[in-house]
Amino acid sequence: MFADVKKAVEHCLIRDRHSVREALKRIRKLPEDQQADKLAPLLERVKSSQAIAGLRETMPALNYPENLPVSERRAEILELIKSNQVVVIAGETGSGKTTQLPKLCMEAGLGIYGRIGHTQPRRLAARSVAQRIADELQVPLGEAVGYQVRFTDQSNDASRIKVMTDGILLAQTQRDKFLNEYDCIIIDEAHERSLNIDFLLGYLRQLLPKRPDLKIIITSATIDVERFSQHFNNAPIIEVSGRTYPVEMRYRPLNDNSANSDEEVNESAYESKDIISGILNAVDELSQNSASEQGDILIFLNGEREIRDTAAALNK
Repeated sequence: MFADVKKAVEHCLIRDRHSVREALKRIRKLPEDQQADKLAPLLERVKSSQAIAGLRETMPALNYPENLPVSERRAEILELIKSNQVVVIAGETGSGKTTQLPKLCMEAGLGIYGRIGHTQPRRLAARSVAQRIADELQVPLGEAVGYQVRFTDQSNDASRIKVMTDGILLAQTQRDKFLNEYDCIIIDEAHERSLNIDFLLGYLRQLLPKRPDLKIIITSATIDVERFSQHFNNAPIIEVSGRTYPVEMRYRPLNDNSANSDEEVNESAYESKDIISGILNAVDELSQNSASEQGDILIFLNGEREIRDTAAALNK
């Protein structure tokens, strides 16, 4: 039975392998008449771990939007992932790296015995990226694709891809110092260089020799990529172009009353209620001038209170 358990360990989750092997060592030291009683539950544990890996083996249909530049480099990126422990991907805005890389990792055979961890700098981004990937794979969010942010964990044992904030992954190093839950970790938007990201990059560099089976993918805008490569012993770099769209600049004064255009604008005009009025007027103007066009409007505001007040006004 020792041989059966030892062989089965190779096909169970990475997170369980070390503890099972240590248990086998302890059982070998017991008298022979006690070994069988200890081996039986251990074998059941291994089978349970194998069953979870089996759930993850179910491969959703993978498709890559042809209009994304990263899709054009698919074969090259796949080869780099398979043949290197660390890959640095420099992608401009709109390249598709955020949503397509986890699918490429799945195609490379990752995410079965360990998850594909995918970090985002912000909670809203983590949730929306997970939803987008799930939609493209045509699976419910929380199953093959899950996410975790502060106070919310929508993933289960069958989740092959887990999108999370970098703070969640950093906190996980406290209870899983070898990050055995994962066989691939994607650090997205590394160029933002937050403290969490910098701590993770330092931690992962020290971890790699201890986890030779762990794949690391660093994605960045086209800045600092050489430094990221050097940090990971001159890891290969692949650059992916982005997509840009024509932008028309229009200026609309907050106070557009032409009769008062030469008068000094009162400071109260810049209070939040007047900012909201200006936004509402601009949205109305865009809607009237672009009635035949379909599109979205992106509004930049200072903080959460301003966002909530503006959203409430727009909803009315």
